[in-house]
Amino acid sequence: QVQLEESGGGSVEAGGSLRLACASSVYTHNYCMGWFRQTPGKEREAVATIDIAATTTYADSVKGRFTISKDNAKKTLYLQMNSLKTEDTAMYSCAAGAWRPWTGCPLEYDSWGQGTLVTVSA
Repeated sequence: QVQLEESGGGSVEAGGSLRLACASSVYTHNYCMGWFRQTPGKEREAVATIDIAATTTYADSVKGRFTISKDNAKKTLYLQMNSLKTEDTAMYSCAAGAWRPWTGCPLEYDSWGQGTLVTVSA
């Protein structure tokens, strides 16, 4: 399994920005990766994903505000979050799954970080 460690969370006022980082223990060029978030009492939500071709997907709630990127040389995944809203408050976790030639990105990621808390105040 890949070891993942998130950083960059914190408290910010609505309208502000944060950049999350997820450091990987292995080179990420063959991994599909994503950012997920969860609040108490709610299911985990996929925020953004990126595959080995740098093709990205976003939840409708963050499109146009968040940008996912991956620096394979630095073994790091990023999430730039702009125009933050109070409803973006959550624990954000990164995840990774190996890309396979016959199946592509996995349906479920098998490596997860511990998470970093983002709090957006009005």
